[in-house]
Amino acid sequence: QVQLVESGGGLVQPGGSLRLSCAASGSIFSIGTMAWYRQAPGKQRELVAAITGTDSTNYVDSVKGRFTISRDTAKNTVNLQMNSLKPEDTAVYYCNAYITATTRATMNYWGQGTQVTVSS
Repeated sequence: QVQLVESGGGLVQPGGSLRLSCAASGSIFSIGTMAWYRQAPGKQRELVAAITGTDSTNYVDSVKGRFTISRDTAKNTVNLQMNSLKPEDTAVYYCNAYITATTRATMNYWGQGTQVTVSS
């Protein structure tokens, strides 16, 4: 029953901002590293940002200084604040997380994806 659900995608003008959220639900014991990936048409899926269980973060070079990943452990959520958006940021953004269920089994999960379109 564990699942990840993204929200916050949409259409925004170049230079604008958007905030993505991803909430994990189900029989969760704990959540490890959470991340955001994106996939543009005709391109491979790439890691955009990740945050570990100890709050260490890393970003793909193209978004450094513009995007910020954060998490709220109590709410089982991860967010991606995207500022100074560029047309090349257009993609389907996917939430990803390592989740340990109450069964104590740990698996990697993917959200359904949310579309982000940056266009004037």
